[in-house]
Amino acid sequence: MVLYFTGTGNSRYLARRIAEGLEMPLYDLNACIKAGDTAPVQTGRDVVLVTPTYAWRIPRVVSEWLGKTELTGAERIWFVMDCGSEIGNAAGYNRQLAAQKQLQYMGTAQIIMPENYIAMFNAPQKEQARSIVEQAEPELQKVLTQLKAGQEFPSPRETLYDRFMSGPVNPVFYRFFVKADAFRATDACIGCGRCVELCPLNNIHLENGKPVWGKNCTHCMACICYCPKEDIEYGKKSKGKPRYHFEALEKKQDV
Repeated sequence: MVLYFTGTGNSRYLARRIAEGLEMPLYDLNACIKAGDTAPVQTGRDVVLVTPTYAWRIPRVVSEWLGKTELTGAERIWFVMDCGSEIGNAAGYNRQLAAQKQLQYMGTAQIIMPENYIAMFNAPQKEQARSIVEQAEPELQKVLTQLKAGQEFPSPRETLYDRFMSGPVNPVFYRFFVKADAFRATDACIGCGRCVELCPLNNIHLENGKPVWGKNCTHCMACICYCPKEDIEYGKKSKGKPRYHFEALEKKQDV
């Protein structure tokens, strides 16, 4: 089974491609996490987990869900992580997670996809994003070939820098940066509730037709990047930046 969590669609796209290539079922962790559903999942022998990279590891909400959920029948697990630039030493923590689940760790693969973290970085314009997705295709095909053969992924880079970013920096980043305090809707908000619907942690609700954010945020960027009016800002850091979600690349014309 292919499990995935996604913020703005990159991981969903990769998971869908992998599931199609392996003829495996696809399992949406966003829906499970949003519903608080930790019932056992009948996965079969092989599990492929596809996630974005948050602070140089898999998202904390995903590792927490896995810690509470029995993967029935699972024996082996592969991790596929997409990122804007690098995953640090995420593989070391994925190996630990596999051991905790009593699963055979089959490696971690990194695939570069368009950046979406506009709370800190710039997302690419559409044509540049399309180019990045095209450039990811050879790596995706390599991953598919290895998965079909039941092979372990090669060990990724593991420098002192990688260990530092995934180690000491990760918890500091979550503590001081992963907050919803700076999100706000502008006067252009139409109160459609799209942000409420997409938030995997149920951290947004409407008050007088406007979104209000709570304290439980994972910085997935779904609310700000899927807003149909692009009227959500993250303080001053998102001003003027392009919004990114994968589905927009699949449209023939800009809307």
